[in-house]
Amino acid sequence: MVRNSSQNNLDFNNTESAYGYLSDKQLNAAIKLFKMFNYPALVKYGPAFAGFSMKIGLPVKGLIKNTIFAHFCGGESIIDSKSKINFLYNHNVKTILDYAVEGEANEAVFDATCAEVIRTVEESAVNDAIPFAVFKPTGVARFALLQKVSAGEKLTQNEQDEFEKVRARFDAICKKGSELNVQVLIDAEHSWIQLAIDNLVLEMSEKYNKDRALIFNTLQLYRHDRVQFLKDCFEKYTFPLAFKFVRGAYMEIERERAAQMNYPSPINADKQSTDRDFDEAVSICLHNIDRCEVLIGTHNEESCLKAARLMAELKIASNDKRVYFSQLLGMSDNISFIMAKAGYNVAKYVPYGPVATVLPYLSRRAQENSSIAGQSSRQLQLLVGEKNRRKKRQ
Repeated sequence: MVRNSSQNNLDFNNTESAYGYLSDKQLNAAIKLFKMFNYPALVKYGPAFAGFSMKIGLPVKGLIKNTIFAHFCGGESIIDSKSKINFLYNHNVKTILDYAVEGEANEAVFDATCAEVIRTVEESAVNDAIPFAVFKPTGVARFALLQKVSAGEKLTQNEQDEFEKVRARFDAICKKGSELNVQVLIDAEHSWIQLAIDNLVLEMSEKYNKDRALIFNTLQLYRHDRVQFLKDCFEKYTFPLAFKFVRGAYMEIERERAAQMNYPSPINADKQSTDRDFDEAVSICLHNIDRCEVLIGTHNEESCLKAARLMAELKIASNDKRVYFSQLLGMSDNISFIMAKAGYNVAKYVPYGPVATVLPYLSRRAQENSSIAGQSSRQLQLLVGEKNRRKKRQ
């Protein structure tokens, strides 16, 4: 059944629908956490201090696990994450299990990460609450190697052998997805290693996107070249395409590197340009929905509303399985729960992994909430609004 009037039910200010699941204790804890993001020094140095403290044996793991880890992560393992997976599913929100261990750079860790990602593919195959698997390319490949490949530099024989192992890891994950009919999202990374990733994703897509799109590339739309890249994909390739759209995660790093190395920044000049490109990319896919699938990864309320309106105009059902919306666990519940309640397909990224090794991920979440204009204040405003609503009800 086509349900294309659900956009009328998307009131992202409805804190009861967004946060009604939180107990008073959980609500107060979330408010305290987002207030912390207003202290730049704490955000900048806190994660490094926490990591150092854990290394030297100070008893801080419990504090981290019960605060920022509990808010943004599912658990330390797939089994440990089951309670959050089930909770989300009971609210019509699905889960994308994200093994968030990063920062390591040796073959044994890369092989172990590949094996763990394959376990998430297998879990997705038997659990309706988990529609996708996902992996971060630098979780299975050395950053400097991807950089050299992207730059077109000649590899040594050892590096060529190493890159073949990277290709084999990509293929092992995607092959398992193909065998079990599980869609696999491949995350985007820094621009100067992305070409190697794009080429590997294209290779996997040509190989495994046969009857349906199983392999998703991720486009960071703060890059000014990504809309054209998307258009080129539709022009060049006839196999089913799949994309995850995000605004991007490395803006400051990208601009600083471009300035230091004296090359044009790959990042859009302003937020308005990024918003325009993001919405245009969504529009291109929705207008070509018979040729692709799309996951709209955003915490931007206006982009979600625009996508919902366009789906209605194009008579794409709100629950059409070719279109998903996604947000990170612990962020923008006013989007996730309200869109899910209105009948849209919604999936939360649910990171998991040992507390110590997930610290780099948690550091980015803290920095993101403090640096994105209005992100932390919007979350805090909604949480405080829900607290005030409950007070008035008493």
